[in-house]
Amino acid sequence: MNGAPLAGVRVLDLSRLLPGPVATLHLADMGADVIKIEDAGAGDYARTMGEGCDGVSWFFRAVNRNKRGLRLDLKQAAGRDVLLRLAESADLLVESFRPGVMARLGVGYETLRERNPRLVYCAITGYGQSGPWAARAGHDLNYIAQAGVLAETGVADGPPAIPSLQIGDLLGGAMSAVAAMLAALHRANATGEGGFVDVAMSESVLAHNLFPLFEHAAGKSSARGRGMLTGGCANYAVYRTRDERYLAVAALEEKFWQIFCVAAGRPEWQARYARSEDPALHAEVAAHIATRTLAEWAALFDEVDCCVTPVLTLAEALEHPQFRVRDVTTRADGMTQYAPPFRLSGWQFAVERAAPACGEHTDEILAEAGLVAAEIAALRQSRIV
Repeated sequence: MNGAPLAGVRVLDLSRLLPGPVATLHLADMGADVIKIEDAGAGDYARTMGEGCDGVSWFFRAVNRNKRGLRLDLKQAAGRDVLLRLAESADLLVESFRPGVMARLGVGYETLRERNPRLVYCAITGYGQSGPWAARAGHDLNYIAQAGVLAETGVADGPPAIPSLQIGDLLGGAMSAVAAMLAALHRANATGEGGFVDVAMSESVLAHNLFPLFEHAAGKSSARGRGMLTGGCANYAVYRTRDERYLAVAALEEKFWQIFCVAAGRPEWQARYARSEDPALHAEVAAHIATRTLAEWAALFDEVDCCVTPVLTLAEALEHPQFRVRDVTTRADGMTQYAPPFRLSGWQFAVERAAPACGEHTDEILAEAGLVAAEIAALRQSRIV
C-alpha cells in the first residue's frame, strides 16, 4: 500500500460480527497487518449472515478485506500458547467478548501484558468492563435506547424510530475504538508501555448525544420530533413532495432561511425566522413543498446554496456525482464496497486482499511466529488450528 500510515503495525483481531471487525477494517485499510483469529468451530458467524456468494455473506466480505485469517482453539492449552506467542510481536489486540471471558481462558490482558508490555489491548463491549450491566448482552438498538438517543428519534406524536445506521456499533464500537487504539498506540511507541482500552458502545453513544445534554443542563427538554434539530422547526425539517418523496430543508442559519424563502417563492416567510418553531409556519412550508415533485425541487435548489437537498435512496446516493467523483466505493471481491471515509495525503487506498477464508493464512502466520513445520502439523492434527 503506497504510503500506508499503519504499515508495520500488527493487529490480532478476535472480534466478531460488526463493531470490532469494522474497527480493524479501518486499521487494515491503512496498512496494518490484521490477523483475524476465529475459533476452530463455526468461526465468525457473520460469514453466513444474509445474502452472499460461495457460502460467505457480502457482509463478512465487506468488513474483513485486507486481513489475514487464522483459526485457533483457545479452549485448549496449546491454542492459548499460540496466542501468547503471537502477542509477543503484536502492537494491538481487539476482542469483543463479554468482560472476563479472555481472562477465564487464560489469555486476558494481564497475562498478555507479561509477554508484551507494549501491547495495546482493546475490549469492545456493550456496557463496559464494570458496573451492574457489564455482563449483559445487547445489540445496537439496546445501546441507543439506553443512551437516550432512541427516545429522541422519530416524528412528533409517533413512536421511536429505529435508525438504519447502527449508531452504537459503528460510532460507538468501531470509530471510538479506532480513536482510542491509535492514541494508546502513539503512547506505547513513545513510552514503551501499552495499555487496556475499555470501549463501551452505550457510553460512546451517550458521549455524542450532545444537544439533548445541553437542553438538560438548561433545565429544558423537547418532545420527540419537536426539538431544534429533530423536526420541531420549520427551517430544519423533512417535507413530503408531490410525488411522495422527501426534501430535507436545513436552512438553520438566518442567512440560509432568507435565501430559501426567496428561492421557494415565499419571501413573506423571511420575517418569521425568529418564530421558526411555530407549527403554523411548519404547516405552510409543508403545504408548499407538496405542490412540486422532488425532481423539480432538486433542480431548483441545485442552483441555490441554502442547505436544501433531496432525500436519496442508497442507490441514488451511490450514483450521485459528488460521491462518484470522490470514489467513495470500490469494486472488489465480486461486490461494491465502501472505500475508507477519509483521505490522507501520500496514501492511496487499495484492496490488497479479499476477506480471508477460515484459517486461510494459518501456516504463514504461525511460521512468522517461529513455529516449524512439524509444530504446525501437530497443531493441525490435534485441531488446535
